[in-house]
Amino acid sequence: MTSPDALPEPAVVSLTSAKQMRALAHPLRLRILGELRIDGPRTVGALADLVDEAPGTLSYHLGKLAEFGFVEEAPELAADRRERWWRAAHDATRITPSTADAPADERLASAAMLHQVADVYAAALHAAVDAQQVQPRDWVDAGTGGDTVAYLTVDELAEASAELDAVLRKWGAAGDRDRPGAAAVQFIVHASRRA
Repeated sequence: MTSPDALPEPAVVSLTSAKQMRALAHPLRLRILGELRIDGPRTVGALADLVDEAPGTLSYHLGKLAEFGFVEEAPELAADRRERWWRAAHDATRITPSTADAPADERLASAAMLHQVADVYAAALHAAVDAQQVQPRDWVDAGTGGDTVAYLTVDELAEASAELDAVLRKWGAAGDRDRPGAAAVQFIVHASRRA
């Protein structure tokens, strides 16, 4: 397997403004973006069926995501002019938490965004627990979960975070949705100073 340092960097969008954060800090928009990143381009109708929302609602939220560059139309996939396909514009989103010296609107938007992401992660973990009840034993046994508390310096936390990021990049690059026997596997990682 290729060294994590030699892997191509995924296309990442960094949230740099409170407006971007507020636009993305919506549960349906996060879900739409996630589905487009995981399963590739889709029509408005296919997305509407997937997330159980009206096509008009989806079109509105896709327009907001497009306004801030998170998604883009994929007209080359359309069978006719009435069909609208959408794709994610990036592989991932980088969210840098605001600090005490940031403007108040940025701090509030950053916190709202990060809370929404935490809710999405929690929902994904709950869904994974439910899915284990019907998945084959080998898939269930192959997964892992857990946490640990370590007493680290800020430099050691930065090093551990870089190592975790390298693991995510390694396995993200190794994935191939068209490979026989492959299924979508989600890694959720979070490391931070304990409150």
